[in-house]
Amino acid sequence: MNGPMYTFVTRDDNSTVYAEVSKILLSTGQWKRLKRDNPRFNLMLGERNRLPFGRLGHEPGLVQLVNYYRGADKLCRKASLVKLIKTSPELSDSCNWFPESYIIYPTNLKTPVAPATNGISHLKSNPKTDEREVFLASYHSKKESGEGTVWIAKSSAGAKGAGILISHDANQLLEYIDNQGQVHVIQKYLEKPLLLEPGHRKFDIRSWVLVDHQYNIYLYREGVLRTSSEPYNSSDLQDMTSHLTNHCIQKEHSHNYGRYEDGNEMFFDEFRLYLLNTHNITLETSVLPQIKQIIKSCLTCIESTISTKHLSYQMWLIEINGAPACAQKLYPELCQGIVDVAVSSVFTLNSAGDSPSRFLITLFFFPVLHLHLHTSSCSSPKLRGPLPRGPLSLGCKHTQIFPSSPPCSSFLLCPYS
Repeated sequence: MNGPMYTFVTRDDNSTVYAEVSKILLSTGQWKRLKRDNPRFNLMLGERNRLPFGRLGHEPGLVQLVNYYRGADKLCRKASLVKLIKTSPELSDSCNWFPESYIIYPTNLKTPVAPATNGISHLKSNPKTDEREVFLASYHSKKESGEGTVWIAKSSAGAKGAGILISHDANQLLEYIDNQGQVHVIQKYLEKPLLLEPGHRKFDIRSWVLVDHQYNIYLYREGVLRTSSEPYNSSDLQDMTSHLTNHCIQKEHSHNYGRYEDGNEMFFDEFRLYLLNTHNITLETSVLPQIKQIIKSCLTCIESTISTKHLSYQMWLIEINGAPACAQKLYPELCQGIVDVAVSSVFTLNSAGDSPSRFLITLFFFPVLHLHLHTSSCSSPKLRGPLPRGPLSLGCKHTQIFPSSPPCSSFLLCPYS
């Protein structure tokens, strides 16, 4: 007996991840691609800011799935993420993994400026708040006390290392933002990062996260370190190859690109051995628990807004990207996992059945967390035992523990504890 036939449309021509997902769907023989403007689809793979939420759920007899939750930008824009973390009761008092950060609007936008002494209250009550006075108060306080004085300005909507300035000078940072004419975030620069040897180099960690239509949260088993090609040099803030690990910057400006790692990428298996041999710690007990806790915290505090169902080293969340590229090596398994976990759980293959009733389901593919490890004198986080190889929960307060047999082995369901 033939199974049902499902349909999908693709509206994100630049996504290599969704191009691979499309190939996997077509290979099943039970999915057909429609023209991008056809409203009679079961699944839409579209750009984050261009999904037609207002028109979804109005096609009789169709279950419709889209690849983002409405409001995903609250996490994926730098300024929105800063506001969320600073104003969420669940995070503001206990967040020790996000550097001190301020939202700065260029002066030509004439945005209300929060007073230095009442910044958070102003931020909560005003959709747009310029925090330059709050930033300056903190900057001068740190300077007088001899604390680190390096800060980084990043365009809220920037990508690939564009719109970034690192400086000791607060006025230079503010003038830079005013001249750029775009909303930026000024963030305390992590001046003592954990460095890779050989080469004394910076790195960041990318982890892929999937949130399905029932707000189950999955963490992809593999992760990748984006590495610098040049030694970290805290006395030269102009050399972006020393401070930024973006592939485009390293590949274009560093003569050492690819010298230490192929494509400046180190995967978890190699990183696991590096941590054990160099620092005598394990990835499972020192790094992954912190990554899981950050994912849990961010997605728990945003759930009510976007959900359709109403180590001795400190881990720091730097930013969250909404539509990044995926490491080429990971495409086949990652994309197969997306289909198995997020699509096939709704549209069952190889089985006949009644036509689904009319209702709307949304899928939010939340691809990457951008993290740094930072040497710290603070007390060590509580270490946990090795992660089991079966499904893991992450800890969203409404998430149900996944059954013992996961739909695929590449994603882990994120746990309560």
